[in-house]
Amino acid sequence: MNRILKATAVAALCCTVAGTGYAGVAQAEGHGGADRTTARVSHPGHAGRADSFVGEKKIGVRGYSVNVSCSGRQTGHKPVVVLVAGLGDGLDAMADLQKTLSEKNRVCSYDRLGEGKSDKPRGPQSLEDSGRILTGVINRVAGDSPVVLAGHSLGGLIAGRYAPEHRDRVKGLVLMDATSPTMTADITRAIPESATGDAGDLRAQTVSTMRGGNPENLVVPDGRVRSAGWIPTEVLRHGQQYLAAFPTYGPTLESDWTKAQYKWATVSQRGTVRVAEDSGHYIYVDRKDMVVKSIQRVAAEVTQQNSGRWGHAGR
Repeated sequence: MNRILKATAVAALCCTVAGTGYAGVAQAEGHGGADRTTARVSHPGHAGRADSFVGEKKIGVRGYSVNVSCSGRQTGHKPVVVLVAGLGDGLDAMADLQKTLSEKNRVCSYDRLGEGKSDKPRGPQSLEDSGRILTGVINRVAGDSPVVLAGHSLGGLIAGRYAPEHRDRVKGLVLMDATSPTMTADITRAIPESATGDAGDLRAQTVSTMRGGNPENLVVPDGRVRSAGWIPTEVLRHGQQYLAAFPTYGPTLESDWTKAQYKWATVSQRGTVRVAEDSGHYIYVDRKDMVVKSIQRVAAEVTQQNSGRWGHAGR
């Protein structure tokens, strides 16, 4: 089977595991960020006044050193956009997207534990553990400002799980080809245990990854999509049917992936699904223009809502 096709399928199904030879193959080149300053901070962030730094630095969150990058200035009632990369990707992967978005918004990204320059987790992590790290990052970079989460692949799943539990902070969502909320069930239904070759490897690797066999030691159980209320939400799914090219089981994989994106749209009663034509899994690379517009639309709506809230309170 074509190595690039296999790598892309593996990446899409959140299985970019270090040491397999697949990680990063499906990514575009040239994602290196601009020059950054680095500083180590030993104390965790707290909600309140945001740290307005620009560049890259380490912050302390729950006893871990977490690598964070921020660009742009916070102005008026605009939200802070927080980018959440996919499994196997550090914050550098979305550096170009961050740079473009920062022309209109303050935008931050971070390396989750086990990724990039952040500390490795000391043991298995749950989604709640990963969420606590995200909360520490948000407290530091956004303070009391509203937040728009924009997540890709497994980062989309993390954002989609996080938002309903943090409605006081997360006021908008953009999910880019997010990993299915029922990934283990999807893959084990689509590919039988008796499958061999590439398909058997894909099934085994996906199941292992979702059970914690990944650089983050993150265990990702299947679960239903919970509601985050009426927050503006856009779900972007790939338009290139590359999963369908996977031998024997491809059409089912593609169909299940599409269904998963519509499941994610139910995270909000105003969720919409948009198809990124001519794009593979890395939508923010193949169709950066579309991703930028989606995030800017959601951020603009959050700004309008936030401005109206404060305007009403001031009367």
